[in-house]
Amino acid sequence: MPVNYVLVARPNPMDSAVPRKYYAQAKASGSIHLKQLSKNMAARCTVTSSDILAVPDALIQEMVAELGKGRIVNLCDFGSFRFTLYGEGAGTKAQFNSGLIRGSRIVFRPGAWIETTIL
Repeated sequence: MPVNYVLVARPNPMDSAVPRKYYAQAKASGSIHLKQLSKNMAARCTVTSSDILAVPDALIQEMVAELGKGRIVNLCDFGSFRFTLYGEGAGTKAQFNSGLIRGSRIVFRPGAWIETTIL
């Protein structure tokens, strides 16, 4: 599957005096909403669009609950989601406090099937 890309000049973050290098950056060709995906899927099978939409809705609710418990949500070939923290470090364990935590994010790691199919 071909991937559209543009070239972007980026500086070296370790040495701003070094000339910029060009890197490929993936370029999206648009987007599709879950509702349209559900209509496309319903046209190919016997399940209704409403039934299809009910599954990701329930999945998202369960994922939020499980990520909140500190669990990694593994969706097999699709990939996995995990909760991470970022912030500043401390010199020792004793010096660390929760105020050094600046935020959190959810990280998605694609499964082998997605990686081998797209790339």
